[in-house]
Amino acid sequence: MVDIYVDADACPVKDETIRVAARHGLQTYLVSDGGIRPRHDPMVELVIVAQGADAADDWIASHVQKADICITNDIPLAARCLERGALAIKPNGDPFTENGIGMALANRELMQSLRDQGEITGGPRPFNKSDRSEFLNRLETTIQAAKRL
Repeated sequence: MVDIYVDADACPVKDETIRVAARHGLQTYLVSDGGIRPRHDPMVELVIVAQGADAADDWIASHVQKADICITNDIPLAARCLERGALAIKPNGDPFTENGIGMALANRELMQSLRDQGEITGGPRPFNKSDRSEFLNRLETTIQAAKRL
């Protein structure tokens, strides 16, 4: 059985994830440190963790199993999920892969260093409709791949 874990605090595709998961009959965990409304769907569980920088990440990483799916922008969390045999995708639909996660972690460190030095002051580009559409397509194909594992 495939479960879906959502790093939910700043996730812009929670509703889309729940709709797709419902179509496939998959349990979905929305993991947050608060501020998210509970759902009345028995297939959607809201998990509230203690406040803290990595509390939601730690909960997801300790519960995710092989062939589960994690939705996150957090590269270290994605790496932890991949190590456990899970699949991970970003809310814009970009997948995290075994081949690319090392480079993603290195790039994250480089960008953090540049931000700390004041070299880079902007963040990622705004989330848009095409990101949402790409996410829906990728989630569907990721679920199909997870079911084959």
